[in-house]
Amino acid sequence: MDDMINRPITRRRALQVGLGIGAGLALGRLPAHASSHGLLPQRSRDGLYTKPIPSTGEEIPIIGIGTARRYDVGTSEAELAPLREVIRALPELGGRLVDTAPSYGNAETVLGAIMSELGNRDQIFLATKVRQEEPEDALAEIEGSFQRLQTDHFDLLMVHNLVGIDHKLPVLREMKEAGRIRYLGMSTSFEGQYDDFVAVMEREDMDFIQVDYAIDNRGAEERILPLAADRGMAVMTNLPFGRGRVFEALGDQEIPGWAAEYGIESWAQFALMFAASHPAVTCAIPGTATLEYLEDNLGTARTPRLPDAATRRRMVELVEGA
Repeated sequence: MDDMINRPITRRRALQVGLGIGAGLALGRLPAHASSHGLLPQRSRDGLYTKPIPSTGEEIPIIGIGTARRYDVGTSEAELAPLREVIRALPELGGRLVDTAPSYGNAETVLGAIMSELGNRDQIFLATKVRQEEPEDALAEIEGSFQRLQTDHFDLLMVHNLVGIDHKLPVLREMKEAGRIRYLGMSTSFEGQYDDFVAVMEREDMDFIQVDYAIDNRGAEERILPLAADRGMAVMTNLPFGRGRVFEALGDQEIPGWAAEYGIESWAQFALMFAASHPAVTCAIPGTATLEYLEDNLGTARTPRLPDAATRRRMVELVEGA
């Protein structure tokens, strides 16, 4: 496993394997040869499923945490205490990735203060974004993020919702070359941006994309996820609960026996399992503001096995029939 974590996947290998993956994505399965290239989920020392970032081979757990809304809080201990517990426990439980953005209100400031207090920044895979349109404003926003997050580097910096993508990607590449960021990419959470998003994916080399994807919101399956596999891009998925619609659909039903066989113990795990088990998806990022939710969400990455294509179809049918 240690060798796998540190062994890069070359661009040529990623594309070669990605072409094979793309052919199987419609069925929700990977080709058999993919396992020999290290693209199948692995187990970390902590027992969590991980997947590799194609551009380097670095492994990250298939479940991270998002900070939109939930980390936009004040400075009272009552507000900060549960968030501090989440950030403290995340690496202790084997998790790594935390996604944030300057547009998430006070989230960057809160997260930066908590990591500084806990002294665990080096245990966190820290992802943030830049959204300002004008180049000077974008640079100021990025520098502000460094200050608010109290760090000298980001593990991932993404252009938020395609804003100013053409003039920002060159800046991000310069920052990557200088060692201020480790990976670069772009994000969206709006289906109306998918055509432009695909166009950028086709012409630009990036380490990551982030897109909305849930069991009741599968539009990304048509072009974005197959293209990410073909282009060797890691995929983070936001809104894995469909803005709460998945929970509304399933209500108070019991977990069916066939789902329990996969180790699924909650509807949150059910929804996360669907998103994270897609062959092209690297990591799903549910909003996580309590220790209880963190433990439940990370439990998705500890299940005995991930669902196959037939089970994924069954999951969709259950939600659509609810």
